[in-house]
Amino acid sequence: MLLRDPFTKSLHDARRSLLGWTVAIVAVGAMYASFWPTMQSPEMTKAMQAYPEGLLEAFNYSDLTSAAGYLGSAVYGLLIPLLVAVFAIAAGTRAVAGDEEAGTLDLVLAHPVGRTRLALLRFAAVAVGIVTVAVLLGLAMVALSGPAGFDGIGVGGFAAMTLHLALFGLAFAALAFAVGAATGRRAVALAAGAGVAVVGYLANSVFPQVEGLTWAREISPFHWYLGGSPLVDGVQPVGALLLLGTTALLVAAGTAAFTRRDLAV
Repeated sequence: MLLRDPFTKSLHDARRSLLGWTVAIVAVGAMYASFWPTMQSPEMTKAMQAYPEGLLEAFNYSDLTSAAGYLGSAVYGLLIPLLVAVFAIAAGTRAVAGDEEAGTLDLVLAHPVGRTRLALLRFAAVAVGIVTVAVLLGLAMVALSGPAGFDGIGVGGFAAMTLHLALFGLAFAALAFAVGAATGRRAVALAAGAGVAVVGYLANSVFPQVEGLTWAREISPFHWYLGGSPLVDGVQPVGALLLLGTTALLVAAGTAAFTRRDLAV
């Protein structure tokens, strides 16, 4: 029965990986979020002021004077998006290219499931995993908001940040999925996802510090995800739509390529 339902089988096969990534990402987010009370001490404030402004911007530590600024920088601005990107790229790569390189894709396609349906259901399973991670992290932040004193951030702010994080992860998963579906090669899909992640991060935090490269931020997925302070100002329509549109285009392109090429099985 599981073999006849690619969506359910994909979720079943990825259950241990999803559990591990969820626990790791939520734990890292909660750990860094719990440091917020210590950031309000005069000693920590003085120490942070000693760092060069360019270095702080490179690590997205531009505002550590408020709870929203700290969470947007230390939690949602650096480690969490990088971890989510790694998780999403790995999951998107496995969706098609993993089975194809392992030589098991022909067994799956021997069942009554078309290539288009298989690809879309595989990506849907990946999307469920990414949304699960983002939602559970958001719930953890809400649970910590009282004890840690996240003043000025309501449930709506965490909901907006959760949506942006999920869309961010989906965009990277879609990139790895599209490249893997088009080539059937895991290494190529992983390299493409990792390359875009690194360049996108630099375009958002490092390149704008160079005169004449400020425009680079506007084409960075990291800026679409974090620009406009979703924790304070809610969902940012432009960034959210860019991430969503990129995901849709990549999934469509990858699925189309997958249905037309000869498979390495």
